[in-house]
Amino acid sequence: MTRFTSHMDIALAEARAAAARGEVPVGAVIVAPDGSVLAQAGNRTRELNDPTAHAEILAIRAACTALGSERLPGCDLYVTLEPCPMCASAISQARIRRLYYGAADPKSGGVAHGPRVLSHPQSHHRPEIYDGIDSAQAEALLKTFFATRR
Repeated sequence: MTRFTSHMDIALAEARAAAARGEVPVGAVIVAPDGSVLAQAGNRTRELNDPTAHAEILAIRAACTALGSERLPGCDLYVTLEPCPMCASAISQARIRRLYYGAADPKSGGVAHGPRVLSHPQSHHRPEIYDGIDSAQAEALLKTFFATRR
């Protein structure tokens, strides 16, 4: 039996680094089937002047480059916040095997909230989804970040 190892600690470190750059603190990690980390990223929308530079998108791009493939079958994604609809669609297109996320996002989420992209009939691929992984830490990062800006 394979023992589950969470990689959310790496995603949380990426989220903290994003916050230090003035970005919304979201971090993501993509893990290969053998358990090795293929890619990790934090939000960089402001830094790159790119509305698509979400942590998940950046990690997916880097993992695809590392594997030389447009798809990531067998790979798992850890992200600190419920993916938005754009990221949820990219997760489906990349054929991510499992999605693990921390904090729920009732306002802008696209997995358990909003359009629920991954459970939509037009979704070509539906990863296994596990929510609430280290959610308290992820939520605290987000609350602290936004409290200093309001």
